Parts: sequence; C-alpha cells; structure tokens
Amino acid sequence: MKQWQKYKNDQVIRQKLQLREWVMDGIRIFFKKQGFAEVETPLFVASPDPEPTIELFETFHKANNYSVKGYLNGSPEFMMKKLLAADFGNIFQICKSFRNGEPVSSRHNPEFTILEWYRVEADYQDIMTDCEQLFIFLHQYVSALKNKKLAHAYDLDKVSETDLQLHFSGRKYDLSPGWQRLGVSQAFEKYASISPDELLDERSLLSQAKAKGYQVNESTTYDDAFYQIMLNEIEPFLGETKPTFLYDYPTSQAALSKKKVTDPRLAERFELYLGGLELGNAFSELADWQEQKARFENQLSTREKNGQSHWKVDADFISALQEGFPRCGGIAVGVDRLIMLFADAAEIKEVLFFPADEVFDLED
Repeated sequence: MKQWQKYKNDQVIRQKLQLREWVMDGIRIFFKKQGFAEVETPLFVASPDPEPTIELFETFHKANNYSVKGYLNGSPEFMMKKLLAADFGNIFQICKSFRNGEPVSSRHNPEFTILEWYRVEADYQDIMTDCEQLFIFLHQYVSALKNKKLAHAYDLDKVSETDLQLHFSGRKYDLSPGWQRLGVSQAFEKYASISPDELLDERSLLSQAKAKGYQVNESTTYDDAFYQIMLNEIEPFLGETKPTFLYDYPTSQAALSKKKVTDPRLAERFELYLGGLELGNAFSELADWQEQKARFENQLSTREKNGQSHWKVDADFISALQEGFPRCGGIAVGVDRLIMLFADAAEIKEVLFFPADEVFDLED
C-alpha cells in the first residue's frame, strides 16, 4: 500500500504531515518577526555549485531554435548571494533542492526541502545563535499546537518558554541555550586521538588513516582520509544530549567560507548535529571574488579529472562579489530532517507526502 493510500485511515501519518505544515509556518513566523525578507530563486540553473562531492540532475530546455543544458539546483546559495550583493539585507528561503547519486535511505531523498538564511553584518557565530533561537521557537510552537494551546497558528502569546526537552528516537535532548561548540581539531583529538597538527598535515593524516585500517592508496586524498575518520569515529558521538556545533573545518572543505584570520589553515564553517542527524551547514561567507573564482576553477578542474559533469564558473556570481558583498553569515538547513526531529520519525519518508522510493517503485 502506498503512503498516500494510508492517509485516509492512519492518523499517525496524518499527524506527522500536519506537523510538517506547522514547522513550515513556524520558520516563516520566526524570520518575518525579525524583519527578514522571504525570497524565491530558480531551481533550474546553468552553473550550480561545483563541489566535487555533489552530483546533480542534468536536464535540457529545448525551444524552436535553441537547446539549453542546465541542472536542478543543489542549493539556492548562489542566487541568494546575488540578492545580498543587491543590498536586500537579511533574507531567507524555503525551497526544493536536488542531489543525484545518493542512495534513497532513512535520511536521504533525492528531492528534499532546504531552508537557507543569510544575516548581514554577521558571521558564523551569529548564525549559531540564530539556530538556537529558531529550534527553541519551533519546538515550543509545535508543542503548543500539538497540545491545542493555540487558537490558531499565529496566536503566539501562548507559546510556552518552559519545556525545552525534545523527545526523539527514544531519547531526550536538551534544547536550552548554551549548545555544545566543538572545534573540528578538538573533536579529532578527543575521539580519534589525532592531534591538531596531525589533522592539518596531509601526509600525517593519511598515515594515521592507514594505521587505523582505512582504505588508503595512491589515489586517496586528504579529504578522503578526513571523512573516513570523521564518519566512523567522530560523527556518531555528536549531539548526544544537546545539539552540537562542529566548527572550524580545514579550508579544503569550505569552498564558500572565509578563512580564519588567526589560522588560515581553517575556515569559519560549522555543521549542526543532533540525535545522529546532520542538520545544517554554515559559513562566514567568503566575499573575496578573486579567491572565490580560484576555488571554483580548482573544483571544476577536479570534476573534469574525475569524469564528472562540469560547467563554466558562474560569472554573474563572481561579478556580484566583485561589485560589493556585505559581511554576512549564512546556513543551509535540511527541513525534512528538522521535521523528523519534531515528529519523532525514524525515517525521512515518514515526513514526506510522496517519498522517492514510492514515486519510482524502489521498495523491495
């Protein structure tokens, strides 16, 4: 039986999808109360993010006398930053995004919903604060609606400020302010016994990965070794009791982020974890157009060497940076995973109206 056929009689499924609407409403309320503008940008683009670890869906627009190749966007980031360069100020967007090549699983769907916001005159530390405040508001807002304490979705006076315990996957998580902030270097030292100097030296990290029994050969890159260790020895321990900000990544893994002034080997990037879920990826946004162009060209060269789809650098985006880009911080949050938390859902398909495994008959 397809999920849509269950909607009639399964109240649990209906309640989880009702909660999806509440979370969407809550996000908009949170940002609009702070004066953020909601924007809408294209999903079909010519020059998406060239990050080599991401594969995108290719498609064509054909008309009478031309054919245009494009991609379903993996993120609205470039288009939103063009609006920042046009002095739009604080902005947010909720939209669909797409990733190819990833298996349909309990946490992945090739079409997913993303929330991105950008705060001007801010950095990644300010975005951490935004995250805390947003999650707390959503938890209280959804709880009030569940318990019928609100007469309607915008009756905000009755949103409680007391219950900050989130129940997910049989455990309780404390959402109260003061979330854990853990540096990447400190995490590798704590969980993988790799010192900061060893982490930031390519030869040393590859040697450590090989000694630990990971697959290391002539083609293994620094980033390959980093993520083998990260995914197996560090990520499982993040966000165990409170949300965790894992911050200050090696610069090779933060192509759109500013380098740290105090240590240019690191970039002002963080990822947010809770209950085994990676929920968001944030930067102090890079404004140097020359450095950004060089990073893009390097990534596109890597894609070409790997035999991946590649395209031209988004010259319009580089022009926007060149014309003048505000100091700002930004983040992308996976909305479906966020809803999983508040719905206490074990699988992403539980909070989607039409999950991909049913759309494409991928079920066993």
